[in-house]
Amino acid sequence: MDLNFFKGKKVFITGHTGFKGAWLCKMLLNMDAIVTGYSLEPPTEPNLFSICGVSDKMTSVVGDVRDLHKLKHVFEMAQPEIVIHLAAQPIVRDSYKEPVYTYETNVMGTVNILECVRLNDCVKSFLNVTTDKVYQNKEWEWGYRENESLNGFDPYSNSKSCSELVTQSYKNSFFSDGKVAISTARAGNVIGGGDFANDRIIPDCVRAAEKKEAIIVRNPHSVRPYQHVLEPLYAYLTIIEKQYVNSEFSGYYNVGPDDNDCISTGELVNLFCLKWGEGLIWEKRITEGPHEANFLKLDCSKLKATFGWKPRWNVETAIEKTAEWSRVFLENGDVSLEMDKQIQDFYHLDA
Repeated sequence: MDLNFFKGKKVFITGHTGFKGAWLCKMLLNMDAIVTGYSLEPPTEPNLFSICGVSDKMTSVVGDVRDLHKLKHVFEMAQPEIVIHLAAQPIVRDSYKEPVYTYETNVMGTVNILECVRLNDCVKSFLNVTTDKVYQNKEWEWGYRENESLNGFDPYSNSKSCSELVTQSYKNSFFSDGKVAISTARAGNVIGGGDFANDRIIPDCVRAAEKKEAIIVRNPHSVRPYQHVLEPLYAYLTIIEKQYVNSEFSGYYNVGPDDNDCISTGELVNLFCLKWGEGLIWEKRITEGPHEANFLKLDCSKLKATFGWKPRWNVETAIEKTAEWSRVFLENGDVSLEMDKQIQDFYHLDA
Protein backbone atom coordinates (compact mmCIF):
# COMPACT_ATOMS: atom_id res chain seq x y z
CA MET A 1 0.00 0.00 0.00
CA ASP A 2 1.17 3.51 -0.85
CA LEU A 3 1.00 5.38 2.46
CA ASN A 4 0.82 8.69 0.56
CA PHE A 5 -2.25 7.66 -1.43
CA PHE A 6 -4.77 8.76 1.20
CA LYS A 7 -3.28 12.23 1.72
CA GLY A 8 -6.02 14.76 1.00
CA LYS A 9 -8.56 12.07 0.08
CA LYS A 10 -12.09 12.51 1.45
CA VAL A 11 -13.00 9.34 3.36
CA PHE A 12 -16.41 8.53 4.86
CA ILE A 13 -16.52 5.86 7.59
CA THR A 14 -19.64 4.41 9.15
CA GLY A 15 -19.17 2.90 12.59
CA HIS A 16 -16.09 5.03 13.26
CA THR A 17 -16.64 5.12 17.04
CA GLY A 18 -16.18 1.36 17.44
CA PHE A 19 -12.98 -0.54 18.15
CA LYS A 20 -11.97 -1.09 14.52
CA GLY A 21 -13.28 2.32 13.55
CA ALA A 22 -11.12 4.18 16.06
CA TRP A 23 -7.95 2.40 14.89
CA LEU A 24 -8.92 3.09 11.27
CA CYS A 25 -9.48 6.80 11.96
CA LYS A 26 -6.09 6.94 13.63
CA MET A 27 -4.39 5.35 10.61
CA LEU A 28 -6.12 7.59 8.07
CA LEU A 29 -5.54 10.80 10.00
CA ASN A 30 -1.86 9.89 10.32
CA MET A 31 -1.89 9.70 6.49
CA ASP A 32 -3.47 13.19 6.30
CA ALA A 33 -6.79 11.97 4.92
CA ILE A 34 -9.91 14.14 5.33
CA VAL A 35 -12.14 11.92 7.45
CA THR A 36 -15.87 12.10 8.15
CA GLY A 37 -17.36 9.54 10.52
CA TYR A 38 -21.01 8.64 10.98
CA SER A 39 -21.90 6.41 13.91
CA LEU A 40 -23.81 5.94 17.11
CA GLU A 41 -22.20 7.10 20.32
CA PRO A 42 -19.26 4.89 21.31
CA PRO A 43 -20.67 1.50 22.35
CA THR A 44 -18.76 1.08 25.62
CA GLU A 45 -17.43 3.09 28.54
CA PRO A 46 -14.50 3.46 28.47
CA ASN A 47 -14.10 3.44 24.71
CA LEU A 48 -11.15 3.76 22.37
CA PHE A 49 -12.58 6.51 20.18
CA SER A 50 -12.90 8.94 23.09
CA ILE A 51 -9.39 8.36 24.43
CA CYS A 52 -7.28 8.00 21.29
CA GLY A 53 -7.13 11.65 20.29
CA VAL A 54 -8.86 11.60 16.89
CA SER A 55 -12.21 13.31 17.48
CA ASP A 56 -10.89 16.88 17.13
CA LYS A 57 -9.04 16.06 13.90
CA MET A 58 -12.02 14.85 11.89
CA THR A 59 -15.73 15.43 11.36
CA SER A 60 -17.53 13.09 13.73
CA VAL A 61 -21.31 12.86 13.39
CA VAL A 62 -23.54 10.93 15.78
CA GLY A 63 -26.17 9.14 13.75
CA ASP A 64 -27.86 5.81 13.11
CA VAL A 65 -27.29 4.04 9.78
CA ARG A 66 -30.97 3.05 9.91
CA ASP A 67 -31.82 6.76 9.53
CA LEU A 68 -31.53 7.20 5.77
CA HIS A 69 -32.60 10.86 5.79
CA LYS A 70 -29.85 11.95 8.20
CA LEU A 71 -27.25 9.69 6.61
CA LYS A 72 -27.98 11.16 3.17
CA HIS A 73 -27.65 14.70 4.51
CA VAL A 74 -24.27 14.06 6.16
CA PHE A 75 -23.05 12.14 3.10
CA GLU A 76 -24.02 14.94 0.71
CA MET A 77 -22.16 17.45 2.87
CA ALA A 78 -19.01 15.28 3.01
CA GLN A 79 -18.88 14.38 -0.72
CA PRO A 80 -16.44 11.51 -0.10
CA GLU A 81 -14.29 9.79 -2.69
CA ILE A 82 -13.89 6.70 -0.50
CA VAL A 83 -16.50 4.98 1.69
CA ILE A 84 -15.76 2.33 4.32
CA HIS A 85 -18.83 0.69 5.85
CA LEU A 86 -18.07 -0.65 9.33
CA ALA A 87 -21.30 0.15 11.19
CA ALA A 88 -22.91 -2.99 12.58
CA GLN A 89 -24.35 -4.77 15.56
CA PRO A 90 -21.26 -7.00 15.89
CA ILE A 91 -21.87 -9.37 18.80
CA VAL A 92 -23.22 -12.89 18.17
CA ARG A 93 -24.81 -13.28 21.62
CA ASP A 94 -26.47 -9.86 21.40
CA SER A 95 -27.98 -10.85 18.06
CA TYR A 96 -29.96 -13.60 19.80
CA LYS A 97 -31.27 -11.04 22.29
CA GLU A 98 -32.09 -8.37 19.67
CA PRO A 99 -32.50 -10.04 16.28
CA VAL A 100 -34.71 -7.34 14.77
CA TYR A 101 -32.28 -4.56 15.68
CA THR A 102 -29.41 -6.70 14.36
CA TYR A 103 -31.08 -7.19 10.98
CA GLU A 104 -32.21 -3.57 10.76
CA THR A 105 -28.68 -2.33 11.41
CA ASN A 106 -26.67 -4.87 9.45
CA VAL A 107 -28.96 -5.24 6.44
CA MET A 108 -30.83 -1.94 6.06
CA GLY A 109 -27.75 -0.07 7.21
CA THR A 110 -25.96 -1.54 4.20
CA VAL A 111 -28.86 -0.65 1.91
CA ASN A 112 -28.82 2.93 3.21
CA ILE A 113 -25.10 3.56 2.77
CA LEU A 114 -25.21 2.06 -0.74
CA GLU A 115 -28.14 4.35 -1.53
CA CYS A 116 -25.95 7.29 -0.57
CA VAL A 117 -23.23 6.00 -2.87
CA ARG A 118 -25.77 5.53 -5.69
CA LEU A 119 -27.13 9.06 -5.33
CA ASN A 120 -23.76 10.86 -5.20
CA ASP A 121 -21.29 10.90 -8.08
CA CYS A 122 -18.31 11.70 -5.87
CA VAL A 123 -17.55 8.13 -4.75
CA LYS A 124 -14.89 6.08 -6.53
CA SER A 125 -14.15 3.30 -4.03
CA PHE A 126 -16.51 1.52 -1.60
CA LEU A 127 -15.72 -1.27 0.86
CA ASN A 128 -18.26 -3.15 2.96
CA VAL A 129 -16.60 -4.85 5.93
CA THR A 130 -18.44 -8.02 6.90
CA THR A 131 -17.10 -11.08 8.74
CA ASP A 132 -15.69 -14.58 8.37
CA LYS A 133 -19.00 -15.80 9.82
CA VAL A 134 -20.91 -15.08 6.57
CA TYR A 135 -20.17 -18.60 5.34
CA GLN A 136 -22.35 -21.64 5.91
CA ASN A 137 -20.24 -23.23 8.62
CA LYS A 138 -19.75 -26.94 8.05
CA GLU A 139 -17.19 -27.31 10.85
CA TRP A 140 -14.60 -28.60 8.41
CA GLU A 141 -10.85 -28.23 8.93
CA TRP A 142 -9.93 -26.23 5.84
CA GLY A 143 -10.48 -22.56 5.20
CA TYR A 144 -13.55 -21.16 3.50
CA ARG A 145 -13.01 -19.51 0.12
CA GLU A 146 -14.82 -16.54 -1.35
CA ASN A 147 -16.97 -18.77 -3.58
CA GLU A 148 -18.39 -20.83 -0.69
CA SER A 149 -22.08 -20.60 0.26
CA LEU A 150 -23.13 -17.56 2.30
CA ASN A 151 -25.53 -18.70 4.99
CA GLY A 152 -24.60 -17.58 8.52
CA PHE A 153 -26.31 -19.54 11.28
CA ASP A 154 -27.14 -16.98 13.98
CA PRO A 155 -28.86 -13.59 13.45
CA TYR A 156 -25.55 -11.68 13.46
CA SER A 157 -23.81 -14.01 11.00
CA ASN A 158 -26.88 -14.34 8.81
CA SER A 159 -27.47 -10.58 8.72
CA LYS A 160 -23.89 -10.16 7.52
CA SER A 161 -24.52 -12.79 4.82
CA CYS A 162 -27.51 -10.68 3.79
CA SER A 163 -25.31 -7.57 3.79
CA GLU A 164 -23.00 -9.32 1.32
CA LEU A 165 -25.96 -10.14 -0.94
CA VAL A 166 -27.24 -6.56 -0.76
CA THR A 167 -23.80 -5.29 -1.80
CA GLN A 168 -23.67 -7.74 -4.69
CA SER A 169 -27.14 -6.72 -5.88
CA TYR A 170 -26.32 -2.99 -5.79
CA LYS A 171 -23.05 -3.66 -7.57
CA ASN A 172 -24.79 -5.58 -10.35
CA SER A 173 -27.78 -3.26 -10.60
CA PHE A 174 -26.27 0.21 -10.31
CA PHE A 175 -22.47 0.07 -10.59
CA SER A 176 -21.81 -2.42 -13.36
CA ASP A 177 -20.13 0.31 -15.43
CA GLY A 178 -17.16 0.26 -13.04
CA LYS A 179 -17.31 3.97 -12.20
CA VAL A 180 -17.60 3.01 -8.52
CA ALA A 181 -15.39 0.11 -7.44
CA ILE A 182 -17.17 -2.02 -4.84
CA SER A 183 -15.72 -4.77 -2.66
CA THR A 184 -16.50 -6.66 0.51
CA ALA A 185 -13.92 -7.87 3.03
CA ARG A 186 -14.56 -10.87 5.27
CA ALA A 187 -12.23 -10.64 8.25
CA GLY A 188 -11.46 -13.06 11.05
CA ASN A 189 -11.53 -12.34 14.77
CA VAL A 190 -9.57 -9.20 15.58
CA ILE A 191 -7.69 -8.44 18.78
CA GLY A 192 -5.76 -5.41 19.93
CA GLY A 193 -5.55 -2.65 22.48
CA GLY A 194 -8.71 -0.68 23.16
CA ASP A 195 -11.40 -3.31 22.72
CA PHE A 196 -13.76 -2.96 25.70
CA ALA A 197 -16.67 -5.02 24.38
CA ASN A 198 -18.57 -7.59 26.39
CA ASP A 199 -18.54 -11.24 25.32
CA ARG A 200 -15.13 -11.02 23.68
CA ILE A 201 -12.27 -13.05 25.02
CA ILE A 202 -9.39 -10.51 24.99
CA PRO A 203 -11.38 -7.73 26.71
CA ASP A 204 -12.38 -10.38 29.29
CA CYS A 205 -8.68 -11.20 29.74
CA VAL A 206 -7.74 -7.56 30.32
CA ARG A 207 -10.57 -7.00 32.79
CA ALA A 208 -9.55 -10.10 34.74
CA ALA A 209 -5.90 -8.99 34.75
CA GLU A 210 -6.91 -5.57 36.06
CA LYS A 211 -8.88 -7.16 38.90
CA LYS A 212 -6.22 -9.87 39.46
CA GLU A 213 -8.85 -12.54 38.97
CA ALA A 214 -8.90 -15.74 36.94
CA ILE A 215 -10.06 -15.35 33.33
CA ILE A 216 -13.35 -17.14 32.68
CA VAL A 217 -13.37 -19.04 29.38
CA ARG A 218 -16.62 -20.47 27.98
CA ASN A 219 -15.39 -22.40 24.94
CA PRO A 220 -11.65 -23.12 25.23
CA HIS A 221 -11.68 -25.60 22.34
CA SER A 222 -13.33 -23.38 19.73
CA VAL A 223 -10.90 -22.47 16.92
CA ARG A 224 -10.87 -19.02 15.35
CA PRO A 225 -8.67 -17.05 12.89
CA TYR A 226 -7.26 -14.51 15.36
CA GLN A 227 -5.33 -11.48 14.07
CA HIS A 228 -4.24 -8.07 15.30
CA VAL A 229 -6.66 -5.31 14.34
CA LEU A 230 -4.02 -3.59 12.17
CA GLU A 231 -3.90 -6.64 9.88
CA PRO A 232 -7.40 -6.34 8.39
CA LEU A 233 -7.33 -2.53 8.45
CA TYR A 234 -4.16 -2.51 6.38
CA ALA A 235 -5.77 -5.02 4.01
CA TYR A 236 -8.93 -2.89 3.74
CA LEU A 237 -6.92 0.19 2.82
CA THR A 238 -4.94 -1.81 0.29
CA ILE A 239 -8.13 -3.02 -1.41
CA ILE A 240 -9.57 0.51 -1.37
CA GLU A 241 -6.45 2.02 -2.90
CA LYS A 242 -5.99 -0.61 -5.61
CA GLN A 243 -9.62 -0.61 -6.75
CA TYR A 244 -9.70 3.21 -6.67
CA VAL A 245 -6.95 3.15 -9.30
CA ASN A 246 -8.32 0.14 -11.18
CA SER A 247 -11.91 -0.99 -10.63
CA GLU A 248 -11.05 -4.46 -11.95
CA PHE A 249 -9.67 -5.18 -8.46
CA SER A 250 -13.15 -4.92 -6.94
CA GLY A 251 -14.49 -8.20 -5.58
CA TYR A 252 -14.83 -10.30 -2.43
CA TYR A 253 -11.84 -10.90 -0.18
CA ASN A 254 -11.12 -13.00 2.88
CA VAL A 255 -8.76 -11.38 5.38
CA GLY A 256 -7.28 -13.65 8.00
CA PRO A 257 -4.12 -15.12 9.48
CA ASP A 258 -2.12 -18.06 8.22
CA ASP A 259 -3.23 -21.52 9.30
CA ASN A 260 -0.74 -21.75 12.17
CA ASP A 261 -2.38 -18.71 13.79
CA CYS A 262 -5.86 -20.24 13.71
CA ILE A 263 -5.79 -21.43 17.29
CA SER A 264 -8.21 -22.41 20.01
CA THR A 265 -9.51 -19.92 22.54
CA GLY A 266 -7.68 -21.84 25.26
CA GLU A 267 -4.36 -21.47 23.41
CA LEU A 268 -5.05 -17.77 22.91
CA VAL A 269 -5.70 -17.23 26.62
CA ASN A 270 -2.57 -19.23 27.50
CA LEU A 271 -0.57 -16.81 25.35
CA PHE A 272 -2.17 -13.81 27.04
CA CYS A 273 -1.40 -15.18 30.50
CA LEU A 274 2.22 -15.79 29.43
CA LYS A 275 2.67 -12.28 28.01
CA TRP A 276 0.91 -10.60 30.93
CA GLY A 277 2.66 -12.50 33.72
CA GLU A 278 1.77 -11.69 37.34
CA GLY A 279 0.51 -15.24 37.83
CA LEU A 280 -2.55 -14.66 35.67
CA ILE A 281 -4.55 -17.87 35.11
CA TRP A 282 -7.78 -18.94 33.46
CA GLU A 283 -10.51 -21.43 34.20
CA LYS A 284 -13.22 -23.04 32.13
CA ARG A 285 -16.76 -22.29 33.18
CA ILE A 286 -19.59 -23.96 31.34
CA THR A 287 -22.45 -21.52 30.84
CA GLU A 288 -25.75 -21.93 29.07
CA GLY A 289 -25.75 -19.96 25.87
CA PRO A 290 -26.87 -19.91 22.23
CA HIS A 291 -25.17 -21.79 19.41
CA GLU A 292 -21.75 -20.60 18.31
CA ALA A 293 -19.48 -22.24 15.74
CA ASN A 294 -16.72 -24.47 17.06
CA PHE A 295 -14.31 -24.38 14.11
CA LEU A 296 -13.73 -21.57 11.62
CA LYS A 297 -10.85 -20.83 9.26
CA LEU A 298 -10.39 -18.70 6.14
CA ASP A 299 -8.52 -19.32 2.92
CA CYS A 300 -6.87 -15.99 2.06
CA SER A 301 -5.15 -17.14 -1.14
CA LYS A 302 -7.08 -14.65 -3.28
CA LEU A 303 -5.96 -11.60 -1.27
CA LYS A 304 -2.37 -12.85 -1.29
CA ALA A 305 -2.31 -13.61 -5.00
CA THR A 306 -4.06 -10.39 -6.05
CA PHE A 307 -2.15 -7.87 -3.95
CA GLY A 308 0.90 -9.72 -2.69
CA TRP A 309 -0.55 -9.31 0.80
CA LYS A 310 0.54 -11.44 3.72
CA PRO A 311 0.04 -11.29 7.49
CA ARG A 312 2.71 -9.29 9.30
CA TRP A 313 2.24 -10.07 13.00
CA ASN A 314 1.65 -13.64 14.12
CA VAL A 315 -0.80 -14.31 16.94
CA GLU A 316 1.93 -14.23 19.58
CA THR A 317 3.01 -10.75 18.48
CA ALA A 318 -0.63 -9.67 18.31
CA ILE A 319 -1.13 -10.71 21.94
CA GLU A 320 2.10 -9.00 22.96
CA LYS A 321 1.03 -5.71 21.33
CA THR A 322 -2.41 -5.98 22.93
CA ALA A 323 -0.88 -6.51 26.37
CA GLU A 324 1.49 -3.56 25.87
CA TRP A 325 -1.37 -1.20 24.95
CA SER A 326 -3.50 -2.46 27.83
CA ARG A 327 -0.73 -1.84 30.36
CA VAL A 328 -0.34 1.73 29.09
CA PHE A 329 -4.07 2.26 29.49
CA LEU A 330 -4.28 0.74 32.98
CA GLU A 331 -1.30 2.84 34.08
CA ASN A 332 -2.95 6.04 32.74
CA GLY A 333 -0.30 6.43 30.06
CA ASP A 334 -0.60 8.03 26.62
CA VAL A 335 -2.67 5.52 24.63
CA SER A 336 -2.70 7.75 21.54
CA LEU A 337 1.09 7.73 21.47
CA GLU A 338 1.12 3.96 21.97
CA MET A 339 -1.23 3.54 19.01
CA ASP A 340 1.02 5.70 16.83
CA LYS A 341 4.00 3.63 17.90
CA GLN A 342 2.32 0.34 17.08
CA ILE A 343 1.10 1.61 13.70
CA GLN A 344 4.62 2.71 12.82
CA ASP A 345 6.05 -0.61 13.98
CA PHE A 346 3.57 -2.34 11.71
CA TYR A 347 4.40 -0.15 8.69
CA HIS A 348 8.14 -0.49 9.16
CA LEU A 349 7.90 -4.09 7.99
CA ASP A 350 7.78 -2.54 4.50
CA ALA A 351 11.35 -1.32 4.92
